[in-house]
Amino acid sequence: MVRDITLTEALELQKNHSHTLVDVRSPKEYKEATIPGSMNIPIFTNEERAEVGMLYKQVGKQAAMDHGLVIFSKKLPEFIAEFRKIDTPITVFCWRGGMRSKTAMTVLELMGIRSSRISGGIHTYRQRVIARLQETIKPKLLVLNGYTGSGKTKILRKLMEDGYPVIDLEGMAGHRGSIFGQIGVEPNNQKKFELLIANKLERYENEPYIFIEGESKRIGQVHMPELLFEKKEQSPQWIIQLPVEVRVKEILSVYEPEKQPGLFIEAFTRIRKRIHRPIAVQIQEDLENERFTEAVEQLLTHYYDPQYEHSVARFATIDRDVIQVATVQEAYEECLHRYKELMK
Repeated sequence: MVRDITLTEALELQKNHSHTLVDVRSPKEYKEATIPGSMNIPIFTNEERAEVGMLYKQVGKQAAMDHGLVIFSKKLPEFIAEFRKIDTPITVFCWRGGMRSKTAMTVLELMGIRSSRISGGIHTYRQRVIARLQETIKPKLLVLNGYTGSGKTKILRKLMEDGYPVIDLEGMAGHRGSIFGQIGVEPNNQKKFELLIANKLERYENEPYIFIEGESKRIGQVHMPELLFEKKEQSPQWIIQLPVEVRVKEILSVYEPEKQPGLFIEAFTRIRKRIHRPIAVQIQEDLENERFTEAVEQLLTHYYDPQYEHSVARFATIDRDVIQVATVQEAYEECLHRYKELMK
């Protein structure tokens, strides 16, 4: 017997009770976007899903279902064993609450494992995300801004670790927001980026303030939702100012170019034409000879700092407050102090 529950009911069970949501789609689908906090026990691998899908298109639904049954029947013991590891009530879901989640429920029932499924599948969660991103953002935003290398992301993540409300755009995008931003991280697609933002906005809807970084609208390959971007642009800007040598060390510690020098040279070629030729030649030479301190300082002075000065000019009429300190730790402490003052 199929026991359907709504997405709202499933999220409430997950939030308020010991309850496990299981995404039975392929690992690739799960990785691209899923309901936060769910786990993945797939009916098909990525390759098997592609195989069944191709058969559906070329031959028909019944042939695809028959072949899918052959594949899945061989994996049943392993599939059931994974569910037996779960010691809470279970709700399964797939894309639209169709064949895969119904199949999962059926075999679980046969093996004495009760479960329910989300009516409409994760598609209903996608609709919820879109609706959330079109709602007015109630909390005020505290925007950390400043030159490249000012430790803004490190400050935000320290605040998040300490339990303060933070939207970490770079972490959600899987990109650090610069020409070198994709190095050492794995990018998320637009759907997952929006899902993560919507989840945070819902979580923090009753908070008076949320910390966020002063990112541009585009972060790598994803774009900030319109309402969030507009509110960020109109919110108070806390400008972190650190000495250049500290910023250089901060960048080197984050990116560790000595581990993948070739990737940095490759990334630099994409902006080389935008830098005055003698300087660009020197930066290229420094990168090739692994003089990363010199290369980073030149990049800051001749590329990133002028870009920042141009972009920050748009905040001429916005409340701006400079936080001039010697270290990232001091910047964190000052941000926290100001936040606590606002909360009084």
